Amino acid sequence: MQLRRPFLAIAIASTLALGGVAAVMAQAPGNGISAVPIDASGSFEVSGIAVDVSGKDADTARLGGWRIAQRKGWDMLAKRLTGKGSSLSDSTLDSLVTGIVVEREQIGPTRYIAKLGVLFDRGRAGQMLGVSIAVTHSPPMLLVPLQFSGGTGQVYERETAWARAWNRFRAAGSSIDYVRLRGTGPDSLLVNAGQTLRRGRNWWRTVLDQYGASDVLVAEVQLRRDYPGGPIVGIFSASHGPDRRPVTSFALRVDNGDAIDTLLDTGIQRMDEAYQKALASGALRTDPLLATRPPSAQAVEETATEEEAPMPTPSAEAATTTSLTVQVETPTAASLTASEAAMRGLPGVRSANTTSLALGGISVMHVSYDGSQAALRSALEARGWSVQEGPGVLRIRRGGAATPSAPPSPQVTATPRAGPTPRATATPRGQ
Repeated sequence: MQLRRPFLAIAIASTLALGGVAAVMAQAPGNGISAVPIDASGSFEVSGIAVDVSGKDADTARLGGWRIAQRKGWDMLAKRLTGKGSSLSDSTLDSLVTGIVVEREQIGPTRYIAKLGVLFDRGRAGQMLGVSIAVTHSPPMLLVPLQFSGGTGQVYERETAWARAWNRFRAAGSSIDYVRLRGTGPDSLLVNAGQTLRRGRNWWRTVLDQYGASDVLVAEVQLRRDYPGGPIVGIFSASHGPDRRPVTSFALRVDNGDAIDTLLDTGIQRMDEAYQKALASGALRTDPLLATRPPSAQAVEETATEEEAPMPTPSAEAATTTSLTVQVETPTAASLTASEAAMRGLPGVRSANTTSLALGGISVMHVSYDGSQAALRSALEARGWSVQEGPGVLRIRRGGAATPSAPPSPQVTATPRAGPTPRATATPRGQ
């Protein structure tokens, strides 16, 4: 039996108990954190599907087992979401399945025995079943995967199995909006083991703003080994916020050192469940101090200067702010820009925004002015504008009617008179 499309085989085990023995799982390719992509898929996962299939050869039996796992997985997913079973054709299931998770398998010459998990496309599966796929998420939470091994704490300073495990964790079904990092670039400088011990909100706020997060979650694991390749004990603790408020703590153990990925994956699942319960109970609230922005040094200096300067006694005219409409002739876009700039440049004008644009006609601006309408008219006329005034409205334009000027100074003119001629010029003395 041939499959029409390849499947993504991910070696992950999800059954682990304290003191239990886990199967050896295949590790992700690559040696660095950058080689493990962050799993941001939104797939539904159905795990623990047992299959036992025979075939003419090993490959046929294996692919047949995957086919049966798809059918069983879809029926289990339908019962979980709608309360009743469902069945689809193999071709339809091929378009819905995004991956096969191999939890445990035994391959013989003509037989395939395994426990598998199936991943279904979240959007298409929800449409097929007629259910809502919306998930209420928390505010963005920066995840800090802190690992202690050999007495040394590491986050992104060096490659760790704990960071890789968090990157491959499928968090689409969780109500926690994790902000997960790849550990490249400045990540190792901004988010490190020393940063988790800081309590200052200012620096945490700078780090969170860098990654678009609102708060921080510190997921810590301490790995203890009896001897190389031997049993591993993982002590897990989940905390929240700069003060490291505890959320949960527990311990897991595997007897085989090669099963460390299984140990960490199971620890992540339990941590995620604890974080979701804390969010539902209201214990995972964002620290209000992280959302508070302290005043800048420039603002503090300006405030101090204003306090030292003597406060002028406001006049009755300047004590009120007037909002009025200004109509201005705008034959071109340049004239509109110049009119706005001129209006905003007037002393006392708080804002001047164009609310109606009419190039080649009359545009309308909304102006807020510290003073009366008459004072604004006088200020405009003093700057060469021709102003027409109405109740709450001024219409202005350049040129047109002459602007009133200062009264003319007296001039001496020669006028014929019958009497003596007045002195219009200075006469040198002594003549």
